[in-house]
Amino acid sequence: MCDLLCALPAATDGPALFAKNSDRPPTERQVLEWIAPRVDADGTRATHVVVDPHPSPTLGVLGSRPAWGWGLEHGVNQAAVAAGNAAIYTTLDPRSLPDALTGMDLVRLVLERSSTAEDGVALIERLLGTVGQGGTGHDGERRPYWSSFLIADPSRAFVVETSGAGCAVEEVARVRATSNRTTIPAFDAAHRHPAQPVERRVDPRWRASQRALEQEPVTVDALKAHLASHEGGGGGWTVCMHVDTSEHQEATTASLVVELTTDSPPIAHVATGSPCQSPWHRIPVGPPTDGDWPPHLG
Repeated sequence: MCDLLCALPAATDGPALFAKNSDRPPTERQVLEWIAPRVDADGTRATHVVVDPHPSPTLGVLGSRPAWGWGLEHGVNQAAVAAGNAAIYTTLDPRSLPDALTGMDLVRLVLERSSTAEDGVALIERLLGTVGQGGTGHDGERRPYWSSFLIADPSRAFVVETSGAGCAVEEVARVRATSNRTTIPAFDAAHRHPAQPVERRVDPRWRASQRALEQEPVTVDALKAHLASHEGGGGGWTVCMHVDTSEHQEATTASLVVELTTDSPPIAHVATGSPCQSPWHRIPVGPPTDGDWPPHLG
């Protein structure tokens, strides 16, 4: 489960803003790290498969990932591209397909290889066709899912929703929120799984995010407050998530708000636990300048 938001400069009176809550198993450790540029001349080893070589240096990335995996839940690169994914379910059962790229793998590949949001969209479309999507997104159990993506840079942003190798793309006009469901109208009509309980577990969070984006100008502080809020559905299915039942255990384990500008390095605001309980840390995006990383996180 995840909630993502973005606001372009027309809605912020300042930099473009990207925000995401990463909802994962509450006992899973999530790592915030700086991923330095490198050359993958022999291919890139993702979580389950090897991706085609990338002979040019990758972009440096600040990202957050489950400790067991290669891919990222969310992050931002030195070119001021931010990206994240959310699990979605469609009429195509992901358990029937072989291991390939996970949604988190695709987020990391976008951030390492894309200098604009549009480039990130093109990369996802290409990799869905050449490598494919599939494989578990959880440690120790087979729980594959499809992904939606929100990708933003200082001037443009896009939603990408997928079902297997198929996808739909929608450019953001001003503000946009996504969650754990298909939201692009034609794609939603064609692919949404009829049994997914979006009315109880997803739509209340999605509507809360839409309301937060209506309060212009959208600010960093407003997005941080929204990610820490308990708006949403019952049983803990809230924006800052706390679900603990015999059937489901989900919690927000990492949060990100990013300021994206063309004239200075991106500024990331990160929480490394549930944002309703964890402090936020402000990190200029770039290589570490001392021996401590991440800085000021203890």
